[in-house]
Amino acid sequence: MANLWIKVIHIVAVVAWMAGLFYLPRLFVYHTDLAVGSDGDKLFKIMERRLLGVIMRPAAVVALLAGMATVEAAGFSWAAPWLSMKLLGVVCLLGYHGLLEFHLKTFARGQRSHSGRYFRMINEVPTVLLIWIVIFVVVKPFS
Repeated sequence: MANLWIKVIHIVAVVAWMAGLFYLPRLFVYHTDLAVGSDGDKLFKIMERRLLGVIMRPAAVVALLAGMATVEAAGFSWAAPWLSMKLLGVVCLLGYHGLLEFHLKTFARGQRSHSGRYFRMINEVPTVLLIWIVIFVVVKPFS
């Protein structure tokens, strides 16, 4: 029964983390058009900082810890090819998360180094990675 609760925690944390990974670049799209120092700029900085610090970072940590606990509790081999491929997707998500952290710091300094189009394009990255991860978890190819 404990294994099921660990899975629940993992899934809820992943959903919360993914929501942030989808939403933060969308905030950046609208933030790019605001004048530095404007009321809108200040509001977006608060929204972005809170989304990242209150939802995304904690959810990412819980998702990773609960995911590792799920692997252990289920007795999966860490060397299983499907799990290695899933973890590759997770590492890419972590890299994407780090990229969003970088962009948040850029906005916080009042810099606008990318266009709204750039943020619209990178907003597709977590969707592709989510599909990758779900395929390897559910179908378990190469097992």
